[in-house]
Amino acid sequence: MAFHEIRFPADLSFGATGGPERRTEIVTLTNGFEERNTPWEHSLRRYDAGLGLRAPDDLEAVIAFFEARRGQLHGFRWKDWADWRTCGPSRALGHFDQRLGMGDGVATVFQLQKTYVSGLESYVRPIVKPVAGTVLAAVGGDPKVEGVEFTVDAVTGTLTFAVAPDIGAEITAGFEFDVPVRFDTDRIHISMASFQAGEIPSIPVVEVRL
Repeated sequence: MAFHEIRFPADLSFGATGGPERRTEIVTLTNGFEERNTPWEHSLRRYDAGLGLRAPDDLEAVIAFFEARRGQLHGFRWKDWADWRTCGPSRALGHFDQRLGMGDGVATVFQLQKTYVSGLESYVRPIVKPVAGTVLAAVGGDPKVEGVEFTVDAVTGTLTFAVAPDIGAEITAGFEFDVPVRFDTDRIHISMASFQAGEIPSIPVVEVRL
């Protein structure tokens, strides 16, 4: 299998449904209390690509995309319209959206990530598929220039500085990103009569670990 660095048509994923999934193992004790645990450090996202189809041309585009990926065999990029940037929907991307770490005077490579905060709790999600050309970065509050002072690997989500950030300098970044996924089926079942009558086919898509 391989991962194809191509995005599922964004105009078709706009109407899709889906989001993060967690796995929680719950054991109910004899006294009625529960013990809860999870084997997953990170959530796994699932979507239904069929819900974004509105016309026969959309259907043709999805079938071509499905065939080129050989069904479930090869992964691809997916734009999650509910969560695709490091800032809120009403804000513009900024150099200080997300904290990536602190400089130690030696390290030059930092993994892109997004932190979700609610109350006193937070979750840090590694981002491995940033959108090329959208990454803004800063060191110690000083914005840096991509291609001159830092580079971004859009395949792995790593940010590399030309010069190691000073000890104690905060590394921040803002960017757009995709979700690495694959089709969760090797079969697309479609009736054109039903499709034209308004029946939408189900085309499941699932996030892959990279």
